[in-house]
Amino acid sequence: MILLSVPDMTCGHCKASVEAALAPLAPQVVVDLAKRQIAVTGSDDAAGLLRALEAVGFPAGVIG
Repeated sequence: MILLSVPDMTCGHCKASVEAALAPLAPQVVVDLAKRQIAVTGSDDAAGLLRALEAVGFPAGVIG
């Protein structure tokens, strides 16, 4: 599992955007809006996930 911090993710629209961006890259994406975090299971390509989020306007970082 890869845990990502996405500080600019604040609403339901943001959640839908990041889910859509990550869906082709990972079979399971769980978004926690309150913590502004995403847990990704089924992918070990953290750099690819970060690029996908950046492309849709959500800079992110890996936690841990």
